[in-house]
Amino acid sequence: MSLPVLHLILLYSLVSSTAASNFSAFTRTKPGCPGRCGAIKIPYPFGIGSNCSIDSPGFSFYCNTSAKPHQLLLRLSDLNHHRVFSIDKSAIRIKNPIYTSRCKEGRFAPTNLTTINFTGSPYTMSNLNFVTQVGCTDLTVLEGSAVSGEDFVSGCVTFCSSTNFSSGAAANSSCPGNACCQVRIPKGTVFLNVSVSGVANRWENTKDVGCSYSFLGEVDNATVRAVSELYEPGKPRWSFMKARNVVLDWRIGTGTGGCSRDAVCLDNSRCVNASGGIGGYQCRCLRGYEGNPYLAPGCQDIDECKKNPCHVTGICTNTPGGYTCGCPAGYLGHGGKKTSGCLAVTPKLSKLSIGLITGMGFTTLLSASFLLTKFMKKRKNRKQRDSFFKKNGGLLLNQQTSVNDGILGKVRIFTAKELEKATDRFNESRILGRGGQGTVYKGMLSDGQIVAVKRSQLVEERETTHVVEQFINEVVILSQINHRNVVRLLGCCLETEVPLLVYEYVHNGTLYRLIHDDKNTEFMFLWNMRLKIAADIAGAVAYLHSATALPIFHRDIKSSNILLDEKYAAKVSDFGTSKSIPVDRTHLTTNVNGTFGYIDPEYFQSNQFTVKSDVYSFGVVLVELLTGLKPIISSPETEEEQKSLVLRFLLSMSENKLDSILDERVGSGEGDKESIAAVAKLAQRCLNLNGKNRPYMKEVAMELDTLRFAQIGITTTNRKSAEESSSTTKEGTFILSIDDQNYDWTNGFDFPTNSFPDSFPIMFEKELRR
Repeated sequence: MSLPVLHLILLYSLVSSTAASNFSAFTRTKPGCPGRCGAIKIPYPFGIGSNCSIDSPGFSFYCNTSAKPHQLLLRLSDLNHHRVFSIDKSAIRIKNPIYTSRCKEGRFAPTNLTTINFTGSPYTMSNLNFVTQVGCTDLTVLEGSAVSGEDFVSGCVTFCSSTNFSSGAAANSSCPGNACCQVRIPKGTVFLNVSVSGVANRWENTKDVGCSYSFLGEVDNATVRAVSELYEPGKPRWSFMKARNVVLDWRIGTGTGGCSRDAVCLDNSRCVNASGGIGGYQCRCLRGYEGNPYLAPGCQDIDECKKNPCHVTGICTNTPGGYTCGCPAGYLGHGGKKTSGCLAVTPKLSKLSIGLITGMGFTTLLSASFLLTKFMKKRKNRKQRDSFFKKNGGLLLNQQTSVNDGILGKVRIFTAKELEKATDRFNESRILGRGGQGTVYKGMLSDGQIVAVKRSQLVEERETTHVVEQFINEVVILSQINHRNVVRLLGCCLETEVPLLVYEYVHNGTLYRLIHDDKNTEFMFLWNMRLKIAADIAGAVAYLHSATALPIFHRDIKSSNILLDEKYAAKVSDFGTSKSIPVDRTHLTTNVNGTFGYIDPEYFQSNQFTVKSDVYSFGVVLVELLTGLKPIISSPETEEEQKSLVLRFLLSMSENKLDSILDERVGSGEGDKESIAAVAKLAQRCLNLNGKNRPYMKEVAMELDTLRFAQIGITTTNRKSAEESSSTTKEGTFILSIDDQNYDWTNGFDFPTNSFPDSFPIMFEKELRR
C-alpha cells in the first residue's frame, strides 16, 4: 500500500474517533431517578420511586436497601411480590418462586406447591420456562390461564426404570429423562398453579424412591446428574442445580389494540405488537440506531465507522441509520469490506479521474445548496417563532413574571413540536370541546402524562390584542392559585400562530354535559353527588374571593366552565376574563362580559362587577343542579316571560311549587327533601336582584358544607335505622332523622306586586315523609 493512502486512513480514523457521539443504550434512566439497585440497572419505562416510571401499573419497582446485597423488588400487591435479577428490552428475570422437596413419609399425598398470578399486570410468563420434576413415581399437574382468558391443564410423570441410573441420569443434562420430566409453560400465561403427588410404581424398590424435587425456571439454568449408580439408604440418589431465574415477558398496555393505540415510541423507533396475541406493545430502535425508545431524545444514530466496516483502503462515512464506503481522492474502487479495495489511478485513467472529480464537484455543489436551503429554512422558522412569541404576548409575560416575583417560574414553557406530537398535530379526533375562546384537545406528553391543550381561536388582526390579553391574564391568574377544585395550569406555548395553554386532564368532561346532555344515560346523578359538586364549586370561588393574596373575580362562572375529574370532584376552569383587584377596592368598572343567562342583572345595568356578581352566576348553576334545565329555555311553546330559567325558578318558589320544576332525578325521592329545600332557598338568596342582599361566597360555601355533612349524617342514620327496624319498616324506605330547621331567609326582591314576598317557607306539593 502506498504511503499517501495510509496517511489518509490514519487521518480519517482520528477524525472519526474525535467526532463520534456516545449515546446511551436501553439502560438509560429518567433524569433525577435512581439508575440502579445494587448491581441491577433500571432502564425507563421502569423506575424506582414517584414519577420515575411510565404512568402504567407494574412498572414502578422498590429497592430494598436494607438487604445485602440490595434487592430489587416487583410489587404487584401486598402479597404478590418478586425479586428481580435483570431487565432487558423484552423481558425481566425474577427469582424462582417454586422450589420444594418431598421426602419419604407423605410422598404420595398431594402437595400444592404454589400459585403464581400476574393477571392485570404488564407481565406474562415466557415459554422459556419449564416446570422440572426430579424423582421417582411423581405426578406433576399444571393448571393455568393465558392472558386471553383460555385455561389449560398439563403435566408429566417421573419413573425410574431400575436401581441402575447410569443410563440417562448420569449424563449432565437439563432433564436426562430417567427420574426426571419437564413441562413447558405456554407463552402468555398469567396464572399458574402447580401441584405434585406420588403414584404407584410397578417396578421394584418402590419403598426406596427417596426424595423428589420440583422447581420452575429457565431450563438452560438447571442440570441433573446421578450421584451414584446404585441407591444407598441415607445417601442422595442424584444431585442437580435448580433453576435460578423465571423469565417474564413485558409489554406496555394490556388491551388488544397494541400499536393502534397512542404508543409512546419516540423518534427513530418503531412500535412492535406483543407476540402471541397477549395485547400491548413494545418499542424498538430502528436499524442503525440505539438508545432508549421510551425516553427523550429517543434512539440515536450509531456511528458504524467506529468499527471500520469498510475495506482497509476505503473511507467510511457515517449516515443516519447506516454508513457508506468510498475511496480517497486519486483512487478508484468501491471501498467496501468484501471488495478489492481502492486502487491508485494510473496516467491512462487521468481523463476518467477528471470526470470523477467533476462529478464529485457537482455533487458537492448540490450538497452545499441543500445545506444552505436547510439553514435558511431553519433561520426563517426561528424568526417566525420569535415573531409569534412577541405577537402572543411573550414580552408582556416576561414583564408579568418580574412584577409577580417569579410566580410564573412554576409554569413550564412547551415547544410547538412537543404539543404537535402530543395532540397528533391537533387531530380532529383529539378534540375535547370548543368554546368562545378556543378549542381544547386531549394530548399525551413524551413522559406519558395525559394533558388538555387549549388552542386559542384564530381571530382577525384587530382582535389579536384582546385575545393575547385574555391569554396572559389566564396564565397570571392560574399561576397564583393552588386549590384542589381549581384546574391546574401546567404550562404554555408562545411560538405558534395562536397561543397554547396546557392544563391537567380532567376525565369526566363538564358539569353542563352531565346535567343537560347525559339525561338519557343510565348514570344515576343523585342528589348527594349534586350537593357535593355545588359545595366544591362554592369552596373554590370562596377561595378566589377571600384566600388569595389579591381577591380574584372569576367573571364567567357557568356549568360549562366546571370540569369533573374521575371521582366527580368539581374543578373551576377558564380564567380568561378573570381579574385580580386590590384589597381596598369593592368593584371593577368594565364593559359587560360573560355568558347570557348567567350575567348579574345589576352588573348588566351599572357595568360595575362586584364580588356579589360571581355569587349571582353561582346561583344560576345551583338552579341548574336543582332543575336540570338550561339557563335559557328555548322551547317555542314556553311563554315569553318564562324563557329565563331564573324567572321560572323564582315564580315556582313564590307559588310554593318547587317540586314542579325539580329535575326528576332530584325529586324522585332519593334525596333529602329538607336539604333540597335549603339549597333552593340558598339559590334564591344568591339570585337576589339587589347585590347587597346576596350572601358572600364564603357564607354560601359554609352553608353548603353544613348541608352536605348533614346529608351524609342522614344517609348513615337512615341505613342504621332501616337495619334496626327491618321488622316493622319495609326494606329500602328512606327515613329522615334530622331535626326540623328554621330556614327564615329573605329573597330580597323589590317587586311592585306581591308575587315575590320578602320571606316565605319553601313547600312541596307533596308532604315530606317524616
